[in-house]
Amino acid sequence: MSNDSSSKLAKWREKYGAIVIALSCLLSAITIWGGNWILTGILVLGVLICGTIGVFDVKRAITKKN
Repeated sequence: MSNDSSSKLAKWREKYGAIVIALSCLLSAITIWGGNWILTGILVLGVLICGTIGVFDVKRAITKKN
């Protein structure tokens, strides 16, 4: 791989990685809702924490761009 494409991937991962993880936690939590309450609680906490980190990462990237 060239350095250009890997740097694009790294920039995308830096900006949107936490949001992708939060969405996957949300989908997993919806799927297993009610089956295992401990795992559901952990996944909901993951959605809240990773979602918050993701929002601040995007805001930081926007302000850094300007």
